[in-house]
Amino acid sequence: MMKLRTILLAAAASTLFGTAAFAADEAAPPPPYTLSFNFGAATDYVFRGISQTDEKPQAFAGADLAVSKFYVGTWASNVSFKPFGDTKTSTEIDFYGGFKPSFGKLNLDIGAIYYAYLNNPAHTEYVEAYGKGSYAFGPLTLGGAVFWSPEFPAKSGDAWYYEGNAAYTVGKWTVSGALGRQTIQKAADYTTWNAGVSYAIKDGISLDVRYWDTNAHSFADVYGARAVASIKASF
Repeated sequence: MMKLRTILLAAAASTLFGTAAFAADEAAPPPPYTLSFNFGAATDYVFRGISQTDEKPQAFAGADLAVSKFYVGTWASNVSFKPFGDTKTSTEIDFYGGFKPSFGKLNLDIGAIYYAYLNNPAHTEYVEAYGKGSYAFGPLTLGGAVFWSPEFPAKSGDAWYYEGNAAYTVGKWTVSGALGRQTIQKAADYTTWNAGVSYAIKDGISLDVRYWDTNAHSFADVYGARAVASIKASF
């Protein structure tokens, strides 16, 4: 009888402490930081309406570290600037950081980004400061962004980029578009726009098909209209 009582008490204690440990695990606070990664591919790398890969395929990857509302990250992609007379630059590597405050459904993003290039004989690296904002109205999200560089590539002076965008999500589908204007102190300004649809294949993996265009087709073929398909995975 004493042996049975001892066994029952031990079992009860094991259950009690096991439940307490499980509850403690459940109540454990989340880690103070979030580390995420992404990679993908596209039929073309289009940046503000201009092909950055001489209308050829793109492969890219990036990593982000977030602590509370602050973040830093890096992102890399192959590039080709042959249409601009540069036959050596092969890779773009971006470094960025910022702060993402939110006020109800209004989300802001304030930061800066440094665009660096490997095998870049013209030394066209540059910096931009940016401010972005978006507001959700149910499935519809409206947004805007402003970018400013004190010295754009090719020593073309300060430059501004303004953009308005919208996205509408239904289930796994998102229809989105944007209209932007690039102004450059010592070079020609132009307008760009895009529209497309994205499909969430599964958590963290999405497919996007998008039409891009500018009003500057006479500048070079890389400013022309194009359709781009891309796939991206985030984890």
